[in-house]
Amino acid sequence: MIMEKQRLEIVRYGVKLLRSGLTNGTSGNLSMYDPDTGYMAITPSGIDYEETRPEDIVVVTLDGDRVDGDRKPSSELDLHAGLYRIKPYARAVIHAHSMACTTLACLREPIRPIHFLLACCGAAEVPVAPYVTFGTKELADSVAGTIGDGDACLMANHGVICCGTDMAGAFGLLETCEWCAELQWRCECAGKPACLSDEEVRKTVARFSRYGQ
Repeated sequence: MIMEKQRLEIVRYGVKLLRSGLTNGTSGNLSMYDPDTGYMAITPSGIDYEETRPEDIVVVTLDGDRVDGDRKPSSELDLHAGLYRIKPYARAVIHAHSMACTTLACLREPIRPIHFLLACCGAAEVPVAPYVTFGTKELADSVAGTIGDGDACLMANHGVICCGTDMAGAFGLLETCEWCAELQWRCECAGKPACLSDEEVRKTVARFSRYGQ
C-alpha cells in the first residue's frame, strides 16, 4: 500500500481527534506529506473517523491528481496542499472545528499571546484568515496569505488549521491553540487580558527550540 505508514497514522489520529472533542461528526480533515514522492495522503470526504480504514485514505499529488485510493478525498485538499507548498518542513496538517478556536474565528479575533505557550506556534499570535467558502482554492489562498511565519491559522467563521513536522506535532499544536483560545475567551469574559510583548514571545520561541529531550 502506497504511504501505508502515513495512512495508518492518519487513521489513528483521526480517531484521537474525534475522541478528544477537538472535532465532531465527520468535520475536519487530516493529511500527511511525503517529500520524496511528492504525494499527500488525506482523509476521505464525509466518512466517520471511527469507521475509516487505511485503504480509505486517499493518496494524491499536491495538484490533486489521484495516485491511490477509491474514495473521494476531503473537500479541503487544496487547503492542505497549500500549506505544504509554503511550509517546506511540514509533514502533517490538521484542520478542525474545535470549539474555542472556532469561537474566536467567528469573532474574527486572533489568538493573542496572553500565555507563553502560544509561542509553540512559532509566532506572536495565531492570525485569522478572511472568510472564504469552504472547499475552495480561494480559501487555500486566503490561509496561505495569512498564516505568516507561524504554524497555525484561524479561518473566519470556520475553524483552525495547524501543521507540524509530524502528526504528533500538528496534533499537539492544535491542542495548545485550543487551550490558549479557551483561556483567552475566559479572560475576555472577566476583563481585558494582558498580552506578552513580541520580545517576550521571541524569547519563549527560542527557549522552546531547546525544550525536551
